[in-house]
Amino acid sequence: MSNASDSSHSNSTTSRRKLLKYGAGFGLALAYPNSKVIGANDDIRVGVVGVNGRGKSHISAFSGMKGVRVSALCDIDPNVLDARVNKLADDKNYGVQGFSDMRDMFEKGDIDVMSTATPNHWHSLAGVWALQAGKDAYVEKPISHNVWEGRQLVKLSRKLDKICQGGTQSRSMGSIQGAVKYVKDGNLGKIKYVKGMCYKPRTSIGQVGPEGGKLPEGVNYDIWSGPAEMETPLGRKRFHYDWHWFYAYGNGDMGNQGIHQMDVARWFIGESQIAPRSMSIGGRLGYEDDGESPNTQIVYHDYESAPLIFETRGLPKDKAGQDNWGKNMNKPDEFPDMSGISVVVVCEGGNIFCDAGGRVTMTDENGTKMDAPPKIATEDIFTNFMNAVKSRKRDGLYADCEETHISSALCHTGLISHRLGSLKSNDEIKEEIKSDPVLTARYESMADHLRKNEVNIDEKSITYGPMIKWNPDTEWAEGNGELDKMANALATREYRAPYIVPEVL
Repeated sequence: MSNASDSSHSNSTTSRRKLLKYGAGFGLALAYPNSKVIGANDDIRVGVVGVNGRGKSHISAFSGMKGVRVSALCDIDPNVLDARVNKLADDKNYGVQGFSDMRDMFEKGDIDVMSTATPNHWHSLAGVWALQAGKDAYVEKPISHNVWEGRQLVKLSRKLDKICQGGTQSRSMGSIQGAVKYVKDGNLGKIKYVKGMCYKPRTSIGQVGPEGGKLPEGVNYDIWSGPAEMETPLGRKRFHYDWHWFYAYGNGDMGNQGIHQMDVARWFIGESQIAPRSMSIGGRLGYEDDGESPNTQIVYHDYESAPLIFETRGLPKDKAGQDNWGKNMNKPDEFPDMSGISVVVVCEGGNIFCDAGGRVTMTDENGTKMDAPPKIATEDIFTNFMNAVKSRKRDGLYADCEETHISSALCHTGLISHRLGSLKSNDEIKEEIKSDPVLTARYESMADHLRKNEVNIDEKSITYGPMIKWNPDTEWAEGNGELDKMANALATREYRAPYIVPEVL
């Protein structure tokens, strides 16, 4: 009897995998034989789109909540989808639907909420389609691939009165909430500047050559490409991650890891719009590969209240550190024993540090360590979202879509300046920025970092981006002459039908 049961289970699993492999996973309910299929009840039903990487965390978080059921999964890679559906159905012992097209999930899936962890170029459109289908949406960071589409998602959430949360989960950390309150209450005096950092090891992705990379078997490349053109041949070796470093799909490390620290930095200074002026200095330096986005960069957001500086460093602290990049990254100058994936707030009365894990430390104006501000009781970001779904109260969200949109847009405007920049030498750059002591100090720190990695900065090797004026109300570049047209073209994109983000009036 046991053998017959095992055989039935094996055959069913194999048949499901064959169906998915050959693209028949549209609206197909995938559940283990004899598992209980939960009928209509009071559970909030979640569909997760993009389940290869960060999407696994979405599945785990929502499926572990009382009164919440992850009832559908969607992914364009049939092997990934099959593995996730089987595991979730096995863990929870109920029917799970699998889809290779989110449009089918919205139409046929038994869901109330969409949660997405697709590549960046899909974030806003996935959110828009979910809201249009009557679902609430949790959209991973950055909430957009470009400035314009992020604003359309925000406008639609308001128009349809839907709950839409961004994935900037640092806002759910009680230690950081307490630190932000402490600074905003004036306990460290006036903020001089805030510095976000993404000092994270990023080795070369290599070069694929004229033949290009290979698609994983069974992937629906048309849907994966979505709003972007279908690149042929594929310009990267690693299909499922290295899209981060290509402008058609990703936003570099500032829009990957760094968006979290950008968001916290903006939170500290209390700005609720994009900066009126932004510029970039940096490049993809230290190696040659197929990646496009900078691995070393300073972005300067010239807010009236205080400058927000963001620094990306993907190289180790020096050439010798390239033997083990992970253990040899730069640390913050102000907190040399702490993580380089962090935020430092430099104030008249001292400095405060927050890292990506929520660790907070503080020093006074003399550099003497002080007790960290008291933590605030919080809930995790997914629970916070689900509680807002239940209450229908947007003001309870830690990371409402508009907050994540603005911080995402700061990543975009920084990259726009970089993309419109020109190569300059170290001496030329120093001459350009000599009137700004804060920017000069941060650039000199970056220049020293590059020299230690044996990058020749005396040649025209670093891209110096223009200081672009932005209208914070319209979120378009204005007042830059002929540069406006070029900047605004990069603040949106040419969408490929039918994957078009609509303008929301």
